[in-house]
Amino acid sequence: MLERLNRSLEYVEERLGAEVDVAEMARIAVTSEYHLRRMFSALAGMPLSEYVRRRRMTVAGAEVLAGRVSLLEIAVRYGYGSGEAFARAFRAVHGVGPGEARRRGAALVSQPRLSFRLTVEGSSSMRYRVVERERPEFTVVGLKARVPLVHSGPNQAIIDFVRGIDPATNERLADLSERSGQEPRGIVSVCDDLDPGRAEGTQLDYYQGVVTSPDAVAGDGDGGAEGIARLPVPAGTWAVFTVSGPAPRAIQELWRDVFVEWFPSNPYRGRPGPEILRTRLSADGTEADAELWLPVEREQEQGQG
Repeated sequence: MLERLNRSLEYVEERLGAEVDVAEMARIAVTSEYHLRRMFSALAGMPLSEYVRRRRMTVAGAEVLAGRVSLLEIAVRYGYGSGEAFARAFRAVHGVGPGEARRRGAALVSQPRLSFRLTVEGSSSMRYRVVERERPEFTVVGLKARVPLVHSGPNQAIIDFVRGIDPATNERLADLSERSGQEPRGIVSVCDDLDPGRAEGTQLDYYQGVVTSPDAVAGDGDGGAEGIARLPVPAGTWAVFTVSGPAPRAIQELWRDVFVEWFPSNPYRGRPGPEILRTRLSADGTEADAELWLPVEREQEQGQG
């Protein structure tokens, strides 16, 4: 997978002066556009679109400082319809406009070309299983909020949202989970409708709820309570990962390791769908046992090397 991803990055370098077609990158990487964006964001620590913008402005910045051609020519060469649009993009990356940079030879920001490699440490193995959830679809029932994505450290928006939930509501949801008997059992955290690039601060739908069958929701009336939201989840394949360790670090490191280590080493790719996390905290809240459910599908058989 990493070798194919690196080939798609060669395509980016060839298209810095034109539009970068992410669908074509996915074709080169022999994967889906959705999984390509997810893998890139996890491995590079930035969205693919941000990397392309930084690389384009890195190369354009060198031409600005060289002073051989006009700023308008450089703008057109790198796909900008006006000098003003180019100047805005240039300033966003370098912190200074192209005219000022040329006049005083300002120091600019350089984004190196990326190349991904798999480092084998052999210090630990990941615990996972693959689960087929066949029809009918299941449903997430719970309370919902729109929150920002936070990659490292506590997510205060989620903490405040969860603290504001009436304990009686959690008890009612937990009872619904027991009666439904669906995995994963108990109260779960569900993230849906995330930005494909997973940029820090982008918004997502967060649910604090339980996994049930559609029939259980329709028959007991819990899903109709005021403020309760429903998220239907189609049938499909799920990779289920488990981890134990300090909270929240162990869980955040699990997310990273799934994309840095597991996906490159296994014949699966991510597919669109909610991501489900069941967490059990120690009495003092410092340790966690967690189970992460990610929607996946098998990679297509490769017809080429």
